[in-house]
This record gives sequence, structure tokens and C-alpha cells, in this order.
Amino acid sequence: MDYKVLYDNWLASPFLNDEGIEELKSIKDDEKQIEYSFGAELEFGTAGMRGIIGYGTNKMNVYTVRRATQGLAEYIKSKGLAAMRRGVAISFDTRNKSEIFAKTAAGVLLRNDIKVYAYPEPRPVPMLSYAVRKTGAFAGIMITASHNPKEYNGYKVYGEDGAQMSPEATAEVVKYISAITDYFSVKETEITDLRSKNNPINLVIIDKKFEKGYYEEIVKLSLSKKAVKAVGKKIKIVYTPVHGSGFVPVTTVLKKLKIKVSVVEEQAKPDINFSTVEVPNPEFKETLSMGIALADKINADVVFGTDPDSDRLGVAIRNKEGNFEALTGNQAGILLMDYILQRLKSDDKLPENGVVIKSFVSTGMAKPICNNYGVELIETPVGFKFIGEKIKQFEEDGSKTFLFGFEESCGYLRGTHARDKDAVVASMLFAEMTCYYQYIGKTVYERLLELYEKYGYTLDYTVNIKYSGLNAMKEMNAVVEKVREKKIDSIGIYNVSSIRDYMSGTRKDSDGETRLDVKGINCLYFELLNGGFICLRPSGTEPKLKIYYSVRAKDKDLAEKQLGELRESFKTILEG
Repeated sequence: MDYKVLYDNWLASPFLNDEGIEELKSIKDDEKQIEYSFGAELEFGTAGMRGIIGYGTNKMNVYTVRRATQGLAEYIKSKGLAAMRRGVAISFDTRNKSEIFAKTAAGVLLRNDIKVYAYPEPRPVPMLSYAVRKTGAFAGIMITASHNPKEYNGYKVYGEDGAQMSPEATAEVVKYISAITDYFSVKETEITDLRSKNNPINLVIIDKKFEKGYYEEIVKLSLSKKAVKAVGKKIKIVYTPVHGSGFVPVTTVLKKLKIKVSVVEEQAKPDINFSTVEVPNPEFKETLSMGIALADKINADVVFGTDPDSDRLGVAIRNKEGNFEALTGNQAGILLMDYILQRLKSDDKLPENGVVIKSFVSTGMAKPICNNYGVELIETPVGFKFIGEKIKQFEEDGSKTFLFGFEESCGYLRGTHARDKDAVVASMLFAEMTCYYQYIGKTVYERLLELYEKYGYTLDYTVNIKYSGLNAMKEMNAVVEKVREKKIDSIGIYNVSSIRDYMSGTRKDSDGETRLDVKGINCLYFELLNGGFICLRPSGTEPKLKIYYSVRAKDKDLAEKQLGELRESFKTILEG
């Protein structure tokens, strides 16, 4: 249907709320805005859906949330009465309209006689994953746009194992969603307040006693009780939740371990505008700037922050000159991994069948570290759900013991209480690791330098190319297709030893072609002869083309020189 017709239909609908009427009237003379709002439907993929908050078929609003939830409800009903009774767990972060969308989703499910477990206040992704697993729910919904700018919100769907829903199940849900052509036809049971005791009988509000179980699971993962007891109350650590849902769980867990932490008070309270930062993404040093300022004031050594749904942890540490350096997700990942493995080994608790799991775009430095500890390393496609799938597989067949999982985008998990990134447990472990190194007379930065000295310097760098407009996602994916058609034997002075095409699921080298474990993912991975790699991957959740570079060299200066050369050479390939 023509986007102008859709616009007129929405504006004329007696079911459109007052806010929607006002917004749509305000763009009546803005052709581009009308086209953006109604020229497409908000895509529902394996990461759910994510978009700018506003009215129209291509934006996040109560009507697109109702439609998506009705599709999920139809999927659940197709699985039978037992699935309906098991129900759906729901949580939400601190973003604009997150609670409204959570109530909307709950109301649609209740209207379909599906049981709902709901957190009454903002709680992070890992606590939603935990709730799915602990309640035995059939599915989960997390209302969040993760680290995106304030204009966005989103809708993540989880499977019964607590990981994001599988591609196969998502495809079934999408069929049900696509069958709903009238956005205003979906109805919901009204929920006045998630904090009220007078809610529909099929709505179970998750209470503090339930949350206590999550904290107990986290505390069990502590690895250095002696060190924490010795220096935990004296350590100087700064934490910022960046106005997100991490404040309560992170401070609660650190308090239970009796680790002293100073919180950036200006960023402790929820703020739908995230007014103290440009974007609420703790991967960026700028997002941690208020934490760094407080750390300088009180002479702290470590700053960490979590994003709005508290599944990502960003960290800054003092270098040998006394200045703060923001760690990349790869650096924090290898520090946490090395810490976990060395503590388990020193306590003679490192299992023979232990395994670390990382995404294939994450640092190649993980391999030699795992080899040193005699631990297997497994790589998965990008997306923590793939790590979750491996955890589930090993838990069911008992073949391996999961020790740690991480992604370069600041996502980490230890333990099996959740099946998604958990910045709460990562915060606890990083704080505990800081205590441990101080206890034995060194800093976290000194340990990082020791790792580089032992395993060689690896420089990992990610470039994000943003696209905009209605066809942004198509244009972005077309770039990858164009590169796929080229014959590439070298990138600048660097020879390509093999090319992995995750769309066809093949790996080609001088010996021929072999099959990969996965396919159907629009991603190209160039293995370089010197041990580095370049990976070209479109984001699945936003119009960003990601280019991952990994360079191995004898020192930082040489690595940076090689990175510069690689970037220029690959840019020529992209533009040619």
C-alpha cells in the first residue's frame, strides 16, 4: 500500500491516540517524514525490532508493539495450552516509553490468555534472561534499544532457554506478525500499573524475593574472596549506570561482596533523554567522562559503566603515566578471561573439558591465552544468542563446561544463570579482579601489559559506516554483496590466506573450499597470512556497516602503522 494512503488511514483511524494524531498532523507537509514513517514496516529479525520512537508502521509505538506481540502470542498458542500456561517473562529498561511498551506487550498476551511474569521496575537484560529460565517461561520480552541514542527503543524476544530467540523460531513468529495487516485490530487487557497489587489474575509481578535469587547466583561466581576481604573496603572504584537499569543490580551485588564503589550520582537516576551523554554507550570514553572526572577527584584507578539495559560493560583504567585509557571490549574480554582461567587453575578448579566461547570478530588474542591454560576456544557468529546456543548444547550433552563467553562489543558472561550478555556479573568480576591485582601488588593495566608481553601485541579496531534513509539497510547490505563478487587475493601488502563467506557457509583457501558450521549470515571474513583478519559485516539491528580489523605485530607502534595501511587498502576495495 502506498505510504501516503497508509498515512491517511492512520490519521483517520478512530483508534489512533491523541499523541499519534498530533504527531502525524505535525508532519502533514513533510513528504520525507511521511515516507520514512510509512514507507516500510519496522523489521522484526533475530534481534527483535528496533527503531525511532514515533507513529507509523516503521517506528516504535504501541501499535507496532501490539502487532509484534500478537504475532508472538499466535506462535505461543500454536505450541499448545502448556506453552500458554508457562507464559512470557517481561522486563524493560529506562528509555522513553519502555514501561508503556512493556505494559502494552503484557496486555496483549493477557488478552490471549497467556500468562505473564513482569518486573514492576526497570531491570536489565540478564535479569530478564534469568527470569525466563527460573520461572520456566516459554518466552521472554525485553523492551530496550540497548546502547542506541535516546530517540530509539526496541523489542527483544527470548526463547525458553533464556537466550535470544533462534532464527528458526523467529521466522515462525514473523509469519504470524506479517499476517496482521490492520495495526489497530490488536486489542489488549488494560494494565493500570505494574506496581499495583490489583492486576489481572494471569499477571505475576516479579518481587524482591525472586530478584534475591539472581543476586545469589551472581555472588556464587566470586573467585577471589580472600583478596576482596582484604582490600574490598579500601579499593577505589567508580561506577556509572549512565541513567540505565544497571544501578540497582550492580550496586546490590558489589555491596553483597563488600566491595566499595563510588557512584556517579548525576548519572544514577533514570533519564529518558540521557542528558549527560551524547549516546548511552559505555564503549566510548566520552560516555565515561563523568566517571573519569570523579575518579580523578578521589584518586580511583578504575571506572566502569553499563548501558541502559545493562548487558554491556565499558571500562577505563589508569595507564603507567597515570592517565585513563578506555579499554576496548576485546581488551576487557581478555583481561576477564585470563583472570577467570588463572584463578580457577590456581584453585585447582579448572575442568579438563572447560571451554571459552567468543564471536569470530572478537580478538585473535583469545586463542593463545586459552591454549596456555589448556582450555578449548570456540568461535560463533556475531550475536550473543549463538553463544547461548552453545551453552545450551553443552549443558544438555554434558560434553563441555562453559567458563566464559564474550563479544568485542563489551558483552561478557560467566555462569549459566543467564544466556545473554550480563554487565552485572561482568561488573562484579572486574571489581573483584581489581581487588585481586591490588592484593598481589599490581594494577589491572600492568596485567594487560604482561599479557601483551607474553602473547604478542594484537590491535583490534572497528569502523562503523552509518547509513540513513528509508533504504539504508538495503544499501548497506548491497556494499557487502559488491565486495563478495570481487576476486581478492591480497589487501594492500597483506596476502589473504582464506576467505570465509558466512552467507554461503564456505571457507575458500589455496587447498579449495570447505563448509562452515553456519550460513545465511551476510558477512565476509578475510584471514590474513600474518595472523590478522578483516571482517565486513552489516549490523542486524541498525543501519551501520561494520568493518573489524585485527592486526598482530611485535609492538603497538608497528601495529598502528599496519592498521593504517590495511584501512586505506580496504577502503579502496570498498569504493572500487
